[in-house]
Parts: sequence; C-alpha cells; structure tokens
Amino acid sequence: MSGVGEHIARTCRRGGALALSALVLAGCAEPSGPDAKPSRSATGSTTGGGGGGADAGTFGVSPLDNSDGTKPGLAPMASDADKKAGLKIVEQVTTKGRGPKTGYDRKKFGYAWMDTADGVPLARNGCDTRNDLLARDGKDLEYRSGSDCVVISMSLNDPYTGKEIDWRKEAAAKVQIDHVIPLSYGWQMGASRWDEAKRKQLANDPLNLVPVDGPTNGSKSDSGPASWLPPSKGIRCSYAVRFAQVALKYELPVTTADKKTMLAQCGG
Repeated sequence: MSGVGEHIARTCRRGGALALSALVLAGCAEPSGPDAKPSRSATGSTTGGGGGGADAGTFGVSPLDNSDGTKPGLAPMASDADKKAGLKIVEQVTTKGRGPKTGYDRKKFGYAWMDTADGVPLARNGCDTRNDLLARDGKDLEYRSGSDCVVISMSLNDPYTGKEIDWRKEAAAKVQIDHVIPLSYGWQMGASRWDEAKRKQLANDPLNLVPVDGPTNGSKSDSGPASWLPPSKGIRCSYAVRFAQVALKYELPVTTADKKTMLAQCGG
C-alpha cells in the first residue's frame, strides 16, 4: 500500500477517535485484505496503487460537488449552468463593514496545522492538517521513510496559477496552504467574538484550505476578493463560490465590495 492508500488506512486505524461521518469519508467501510478490489477514497484516488491524491480532473473537484472540502483541489466552473448555481450560493452571503484588526493573533486560532480541531473532517486522524491537505491534492506522493503521514515530495496542479508544481519538502514554502477566508479577515468579520474551538475549526477546515503556489499565496495576504483574486481567470468563479461556502458555513459576512466582486466572477 502506498500514497493516499496508506493515508486512508491510517485514518481507519484511528477510527475510534473520529466521528462516524469522518470514518465514512475516509472509506473505512470498504473491504480490505489481499482479495479486496481497489476502491475510491474520499479524495477520489484509487487505494491499493498509484500513491497520488488528486485524480479528479486537472485541478480537482468543482466546489459545487465538494461542499465539505474533503475532495481534492478546486476545479474551474466552465458551464453557464454551473456558474448560475454558483451565483445562487454567493447571493446568500450577508454583508457588513470590515472591523478593526485589534487583538488579532494567529495563536487565537490554535497552533498551526493542529490535528485536534474537533468538528471538521480529518481531525484526530494522527496527521497534521498541512500533510492531510498535501495528500488530498498532491499527485505522485512520496512519504518520509517510516511515516504514512509526512509528505516529502509530490506534484501539484495549482488552481490559482494554472501551473504544475514539482515540490519537495526541502523547499517547503514553494507550496503553501491558502486559507480561502484568511484568518485575520475572519477575525475582522466576526471571529473575534467566537470561542477558541470555532476559530480552530476555521483554521483547519479542509473546506477553507487549498494547497497553492507559495508566492501567489503570499501576494494574497489577508485580502478579500475585492482586493485579490487568483491570477488564473478561469478559476475565479470557483474561488468566489468556495469563499461563499466557507462564509455561509461559519456565518461570516463579507464586505459589500467583496460580495460585488464575488458575484461578478460568476456573471452576476
């Protein structure tokens, strides 16, 4: 067993610490053993061979088909019907002014890439959030010797730039995990009033996380859509929809300018 097959097996072995829904997503109900046929994992990869995460289209799965973020990547929405469906999601987001950043500290959302943010998929599976996301979206995964968690090399089809990235852990910053709704943005839009448990969820929820080109993610900083959009125009409607999905799940408003920009990406 290799790649995501090992990753899913690890999740199943630790099933006692997971919610039932997470076990189902991990594919623990599938048959195992030498006579078992390869099966599809939550990431869409084939367990039992291959060792890659993202095989569901070039850049992953449409946000319309990935409402919990457990499937790989972020695929463009090209059809008018999909864009119309995406527009309806964005329209549901409420708006308000962006509050001050006073008091914001990354530590108030838990330490980076913790595995103990209860209430989100993949939590407490024995692997930190960053490696979970690399395994979800990467192809041709290679793990550290003796580990079925720590990814040391892979290739990534980056939805934000449209390019393929060959990544190795020695140059870790070449791929970064983007918080679609940046944590400081969330803080300014209401997360400052949340309890710590909910803030940890926002920081580690796979719905809010996408591995992307590092420098591109750095250029985003804590911007909302009115100030920053992915360079690849073809992904912008999907990005707007994912931003809206996270906002709706966590009951976070966006600014009026951000919502106007989000609507425009899907033809609104």
